[in-house]
Amino acid sequence: MKAKELREKSDSELRLERDKLINKGRELRFKKVIGVIENPLQLRTIRRDIARINTILHQRELEKLYKELNITK
Repeated sequence: MKAKELREKSDSELRLERDKLINKGRELRFKKVIGVIENPLQLRTIRRDIARINTILHQRELEKLYKELNITK
């Protein structure tokens, strides 16, 4: 998923997407331990997508805080 696509989503949509990715990553890790997974690179892309979502959520949180405190960057 591209960051541009993620930035267009709301916070609640991003949290929902993050939860789905976390569950999917958990399932893939279990499959990896038990046997062979089809595409091992999926784990990497899932981790990176989760990191992108967390970064965007954190940036939005900081922007809200800056607005409340009237701090300019």
